[in-house]
Amino acid sequence: MAGATETRLVSRDTSRATAVAAVAIGLAAVLFVLSFAALFEVLTISDPVGGVPVVAILGGVLLLLGGAVIVFGVGSYLGVVETQPSESAGLVAAAAFSIVWLTIGGAIAAQVVNAGEIGSIVAALLVGGAAFAVTAVPREDVGSTLPAGAVSLLTGAAYVTGTIGPGWVWELRFEQQASLTAEFVIPVATLFCALLTGWAAAKAYGGFGARGRRMGAYLLIYLNAGSIVGVLFILVAFTTFKGLPGLFTGAEVGPGAGPAVFGISLPVSLPFVMNGVALLNDFQGVLPAIAGTIWLVVGAVLFSVPLGVGAAIFLTEYAERGRFTQVVEIATNGLWSTPSIVFGLFGFAFLVPRFGGGKSLLSGMLTLGFMLLPLVLITSREAMLAVPDEYRDASAALGVSKWQTIRSVVVPAALPGVVTGVILGVGRIAGETAPILLTMTGGTFVPGGQTVDVIGGFQFTSTPPFVANPELLQATTALPFQLYALITAGVGLGDSVTSPEQFQWATAFVLLLVVLSFYAIGIGARYYFRRKLNYE
Repeated sequence: MAGATETRLVSRDTSRATAVAAVAIGLAAVLFVLSFAALFEVLTISDPVGGVPVVAILGGVLLLLGGAVIVFGVGSYLGVVETQPSESAGLVAAAAFSIVWLTIGGAIAAQVVNAGEIGSIVAALLVGGAAFAVTAVPREDVGSTLPAGAVSLLTGAAYVTGTIGPGWVWELRFEQQASLTAEFVIPVATLFCALLTGWAAAKAYGGFGARGRRMGAYLLIYLNAGSIVGVLFILVAFTTFKGLPGLFTGAEVGPGAGPAVFGISLPVSLPFVMNGVALLNDFQGVLPAIAGTIWLVVGAVLFSVPLGVGAAIFLTEYAERGRFTQVVEIATNGLWSTPSIVFGLFGFAFLVPRFGGGKSLLSGMLTLGFMLLPLVLITSREAMLAVPDEYRDASAALGVSKWQTIRSVVVPAALPGVVTGVILGVGRIAGETAPILLTMTGGTFVPGGQTVDVIGGFQFTSTPPFVANPELLQATTALPFQLYALITAGVGLGDSVTSPEQFQWATAFVLLLVVLSFYAIGIGARYYFRRKLNYE
């Protein structure tokens, strides 16, 4: 703008204050990661770092964060920092801070002051009301920073002074004896303070106002998304770390070390995944359970995908929008949210008696197929509805019939969404235990350690339906049930090398690998169809 000049306040103090807010955001993110690691015991709060207890380090960082946030808010209110705050932080923020301080006030009154039940309630209401007023009445810069910074300062002071330390225990006053230990309270409290101060620092970095609120929301979303990914990686890493010793028990690498496949000896031998359970085995394995799990998922997919996609085509392209389609939508959503044990009882009461009265692989396949069917129908229908009507109109303008349009235009365009639904469904059914417990499994281990041979079990007969497969009508085992049974029994494979705990974790690791393999296949198929659609 012509004639505009940059004041010393804007050129120096504001840039420094922005840098301080950026550093506070970084510290909040680091504190969030550290508290997350402490919550999952990757970082032990009782061990010192450089002679300084971890709790004291966390408390010092919390004091710095709380002080920086409050100083920034007060500086903005006094005009030292150029910002554009709103008149108030808003009722949502005021309600949130009132709940936080209500909890803090009640806890302090109950645990530190011993005020009793009535006194704790009164103190909680007074502190919560004061926090509401401090947040809602002043300008946004004070209302957003002062309550958040005060929480961080109070928590950090409790850590530094030793009021809350590694040996601290909070005895809850319930009828049953219950308590909260420092190993849980300290990481959770630090995690919460990191979210609050990070949100306040992000708003300050954005200069408050609409831009500041947007940056604060972005920070919360990023930290929560990062925590979800972090939990996933921690679970996978923990299961891998615990399962690898049992998986590689008795492993050999070298020419002819493994079993022969199609007349060729494999150079790798992993008894845990290549053997079954037999008396003469040096190392016992879970190969029958792996085969049973794979065939369960394959059978469920082959049963549910054609039916689900066909029903989606009818509801989307042929059926008129009305009561019928609404009822189908409600019923489908209800089926998808139905607990798995209900599907297991359905398979036990309806399918098992119709296949010889005994548990069988076919009963398990169909039961899991009925579980997968609602999600396939929902996702397929949504994917087809997302196909632009211009595609259908262009095909009709060329004189193509409706069925040819559906087959050549609508279904190929919707395939990535259909595959996504199948991936989500497979991830659920592959780890189910209750349905296969009631419909398929005959025991923890398959006698003789034989894997189910579905392909080789097909036989031609002279009577309808002219094809039979005894393998589908036999009870077998699967990894989820085997893991459940062995954990509850507390036993291992029975050999002299693998301990029960090693076997259990190795089985969990193999189940995780099988599920991730199905995910990888589904994701690869989705990208293939998506790229093919884009190229065409």
